[in-house]
Amino acid sequence: MKKITLYTFALLTCTLSNTALAGVADYVYMPAVEYGEKEIDFKTGTAKLQNGDRAQVSSLGLGYGVTEYWFSEIYFKHEREGGESLSIGEWENKFQFTETGKYPVDLGLVVEIEAPLNRNEAYEIKLAPLLQTEFGKTQINGNLILERTFGPDDHITEMGYQWQVKYRWKPAFEFGLQGFGEMGEWNNWENSEDQNHRFGPAIFGKINLGVKQAIKYNAAILLGASEAAANSTFRMQVEYEF
Repeated sequence: MKKITLYTFALLTCTLSNTALAGVADYVYMPAVEYGEKEIDFKTGTAKLQNGDRAQVSSLGLGYGVTEYWFSEIYFKHEREGGESLSIGEWENKFQFTETGKYPVDLGLVVEIEAPLNRNEAYEIKLAPLLQTEFGKTQINGNLILERTFGPDDHITEMGYQWQVKYRWKPAFEFGLQGFGEMGEWNNWENSEDQNHRFGPAIFGKINLGVKQAIKYNAAILLGASEAAANSTFRMQVEYEF
């Protein structure tokens, strides 16, 4: 299965060829998979854009740890910007390639398919190789994002990234930084003023509710670090695991 997944990633990376990677409710993917775990996942985000409009995104998902290395989740997402809105269905699959903590770097991969539900918009596919390492109580994540639309417009592969630094102070409260960015086409990056980079402080935590039950949360306030980025973004994710 792992060999098939790696082959699929290589093939799709070669054939990926315009999308908006900047989702105000985006979260940093983690490579770990928990077999048999079920979760209800709520995400939301809001951003003040350069033109004065406000973008808002909310999603609700249901996920399941199908195997020791495969977690699958289905989302319903609603986006609104200005007077426009869009409903979207997503199917996200995460694959864990290495045992957590066994090697210096944990490896994983996310494959996500997104389809519009209420408008004739393009379909999208996202691939994200996942990297994670630890130094004492500090956990570091770095993910590369490749995304493409399948529609009537030009087919261009866009490249982005996610990163996170977290200090694991206490299980119920951890803190750190998160960052997200989009550079443009994978082989022809935008000028620096047209790239989209955001970063800011973040908090995290897990509250145990009983046997195999917990609430996990993370939230961040992201500030625009480039001219094309939203002035400020608030994003949050809450998961109920059971």
